[in-house]
Amino acid sequence: MNKIANIREELIRRDLDALLVTDEKNQRYAAGFPFTDGVVLVGREKAFLLTDSRYIEAAGAAVDADVSVRLFDGEHPLAEKLKEALAETGAARVAAEDRKLSHGAFLDWEKKLGLTLLPAGDLFVKLRAVKSEEELASMIRAQRISEAALEEVLRLIRPGMTEREVAAELVYRMLRHGSEGNSFDPIVVTGAKTSMPHGVPGDCVIRPGDFVTMDFGCLKDGYCSDMTRTVAVGSATEEMKNVYSTVLRAQLAGIAAAKAGVRGKDIDAAARRVITDAGYGPYFGHGFGHCLGLDIHEPPTAGPSGEAPLPAGAVSSAEPGIYLPGRFGVRIEDVMILREDGAEVITRAPKDELIIL
Repeated sequence: MNKIANIREELIRRDLDALLVTDEKNQRYAAGFPFTDGVVLVGREKAFLLTDSRYIEAAGAAVDADVSVRLFDGEHPLAEKLKEALAETGAARVAAEDRKLSHGAFLDWEKKLGLTLLPAGDLFVKLRAVKSEEELASMIRAQRISEAALEEVLRLIRPGMTEREVAAELVYRMLRHGSEGNSFDPIVVTGAKTSMPHGVPGDCVIRPGDFVTMDFGCLKDGYCSDMTRTVAVGSATEEMKNVYSTVLRAQLAGIAAAKAGVRGKDIDAAARRVITDAGYGPYFGHGFGHCLGLDIHEPPTAGPSGEAPLPAGAVSSAEPGIYLPGRFGVRIEDVMILREDGAEVITRAPKDELIIL
């Protein structure tokens, strides 16, 4: 079943006639083409992508066969062409993404179209949570690109390099291996800065005996990868090794607890218990994982607030950490697919023991 068919099923279930799609990621999900600077309209029988002259040729070649591509321009503005498309659908009950549009933009679309839009912001949340095999294949390709870049960068890291230099190497090498861009700004921190989960790469210099934490990912076919590895340079103290071992055991416990139908908070609890029992409970401040896909953070969550069961086909990170303020921190992150019988980890980069460069 293609994405348009999925949306149409939801329209029927919700007693809606059409859906106005303005968010770029949702447009890509629906029509298979990003960067429209326009809109996608999905009706029960007809679907349209409205774009301008910059994208009309590429859109016509890329969109799904059951999506009609229409051009708007200065003489025939977007609102006018959208009203024409709506007339073709015969839609009376039209919904929009109230969770993506600002209140002002929502009201502005109502005024332009001369109708009352119905809220359907959770429609894409539900649909995008479950990945098709095609989507999963894109995410696995993105993961392999990230891993190839990491393998090369691990051979380059040495005392005297800065965080910024390591981050630049990761980005460059992901691009060389086929990345379409970063799924988020890479986090590369060393020394005491590894105690900051979202530290920003700067001019701090790597020194012998430091941890280096690298959290990064790329895009392939619009889909994200995400991974974190913490490595030691030259040597590691017994405490550093113990913290690393604890984080790894916590991650493996969370992965073992993960499968379709399990609440996110229960997956988190399985990992958190390991860290708490080791005496580091106060130093694990974030959740075990987050779902990802076209966006790097998508619902549902595998964290303490995750009341919803994760569906089969959801893709989640697995990234517990321990952060000792002003000293050091460790995070290990893989990505896993939730299956009926357990979690399928798609990350292959080594982690089973602390890597000392």
